Amino acid sequence: DEAMDPGFKLFDAGGDGPVYVQPPDNTSHEDHLAHIASLPLITPPGVFGFHENANLTKEMGETYTMMAELLLTAAQGGGGGGQSPDEVVGEIAKDVLGRMPPAWNIAKVQETYPTLYSESMNTVLAQELTRFNGLIKVIQSSLKDIQKAIKGLLLMSAALESAFFEMFDGQTPAMWIKYSYPSLKPLGGYVNDLVERLKFFQNWIDHGAPVNFWFSGIYFQQAFTTGASQNFARKYQIPIDTLTFDFFYPKDQHPVVKPEDGVYTYGVFFEACKWDWDQWQIGESDPKVLFVSVPVIHLMPCEKSKLRDFANYECPCYKVSTRKGVLSTTGHSTNFVMPIRVPSDVPEAHWIKRGVAMLTSLDA
Repeated sequence: DEAMDPGFKLFDAGGDGPVYVQPPDNTSHEDHLAHIASLPLITPPGVFGFHENANLTKEMGETYTMMAELLLTAAQGGGGGGQSPDEVVGEIAKDVLGRMPPAWNIAKVQETYPTLYSESMNTVLAQELTRFNGLIKVIQSSLKDIQKAIKGLLLMSAALESAFFEMFDGQTPAMWIKYSYPSLKPLGGYVNDLVERLKFFQNWIDHGAPVNFWFSGIYFQQAFTTGASQNFARKYQIPIDTLTFDFFYPKDQHPVVKPEDGVYTYGVFFEACKWDWDQWQIGESDPKVLFVSVPVIHLMPCEKSKLRDFANYECPCYKVSTRKGVLSTTGHSTNFVMPIRVPSDVPEAHWIKRGVAMLTSLDA
């Protein structure tokens, strides 16, 4: 109703920017046309409730799409002066193979971290290592086959040929993604990210469960959160289906002691907002800053009837920025992780219009 009031400002860009208001009452058709003509040719994102960074996001998306289409038209033959595709992909395969550690011996790890009623994280660790072992084996076998095919020792299948040209274009091969955690990173970023994940779990094996878990580095985050809930439920003899999660943001961003209950996590990113370190809540994004790190989150299992009531935005957390997925055989989404409540003194509708979400992995 307010939008129909005379003089109501739909959007005010401030300063010398445009002001979107209704045309004055009792004016002629020509005056209405003149009023419309006075508005900018390109509508600012604020008119629709978006942050000014939405323009940047749109333009980047269009650029990435255009470049992907251009790659499809590029010739696959070698140039006159540079390296041939065989040489380029051969070097990439050699480099990646040199960085891949051998698969873990799960049985040996379970000798140190056996299945215990009181510590579900041991089971989470074994499950994670099993998933990463499968991915490591696929990467190593495909790269070795590509090396053999380049030397003429093996006939290149259609899948290997696709992987070959994807690597040449700097893309992560689809045959890896099929066995991988969701990722939109290019080949170099994907390999670097995978190596860091493997280091995280090797450190877990060598030195015990960390005080602060790298939430983004976990293959299947839903199993991790279930493990945290199981530990709490078994400790206090509470049915696990009566539990939910509360979320705390400790002032100490470098904890050195495990919490009494729940787990500390890090490594998540905000999209379309930022963390206000002074107010200790979410705030508007800074201009031209699309993603910022989320502070350490204390995931605290609690009974649904005892969940805290505070001013918050229920922020959806996704694995990748596409924000879409399908239901897997476990009943979980392949992309959506969980809603995470964050402190806010602004109504939820404001952040929903902004499209605020958390991501466990960026595209680059």
